[in-house]
This record gives sequence, C-alpha cells and structure tokens, in this order.
Amino acid sequence: MAETKRVTVNYRVPYADTDQMQVVYYANYLTFFERGRNELLRACGYTYRELEEAGSALPVLEAHVNYFAPAHYDDLLDIVVWFGGFRGVRLKICCEIRRDGALLAEGHTIHAHVDIRTMRPTRPAAALLAATGRLTPQPEEQK
Repeated sequence: MAETKRVTVNYRVPYADTDQMQVVYYANYLTFFERGRNELLRACGYTYRELEEAGSALPVLEAHVNYFAPAHYDDLLDIVVWFGGFRGVRLKICCEIRRDGALLAEGHTIHAHVDIRTMRPTRPAAALLAATGRLTPQPEEQK
C-alpha cells in the first residue's frame, strides 16, 4: 500500500496515567491510540464529530499492541498515527508510541464503519474516504 499521511501528537505523561512504579499502565496505550486517531482525522480535514453528525461511527472491532519499553511519568511521548487502509467497511489505523525517537509500543485498531442509528455496517461516507486519501480501497488492501 502506498504511504499515507502520518500525524504526530505530542503527549506529556501525567501521574494519573502511571502505576505505583511511575510506569504508564499498559491499557493507557489504547487511550494514546485514540488521541492519535482523533488528531489524524482532524489533520485530514474531517473530525470524528463531523462523522457522527453525518450519522456514522467507527466502533473498535480489534485492538493490538506490542510493547517494547515502558513509558514513565513526565515523559514526552510522540504518538505517530496513520491510516492502514480500508477493507470493505473496515478501517485499519496504525500507531507507534515513541520517546526521543525510541519505539516504546506499536499496534493498530480495526474499526467498522457503521450507521450510528442502527449500528449496522455501512459503506464508508465519501467524505471519510476522501479524508483518508482513498476514494476506493486499494487492491493490496483487499487481502
């Protein structure tokens, strides 16, 4: 798949995100992914609020995280996020968490594009496809 737009969000770790050892609690990485996801949409000119106002939602179907090194209280993190592609009504969003360039965690989430009223899968809106840089799924994204 061709390289898509990458967005980096800076985030300073507050004490509330850590455990007693001042290490970021593992589940908070999914919150970091969400921060990145929202800013990625915004950077593409299409906010999650606009998606919902248009009658759609992107519930998470799958989340995967590989952890390599811990983040700590007061670390300045770079949350790097990009679209991994569409496959039917499914959208993959990829993410890396870095500190001073070092990879701490990486992963992705898979979302279904659904009608917010019925929560049934529906074809992604043209505005969302345009925001992701795709008008149709690419052949390699169909695999």
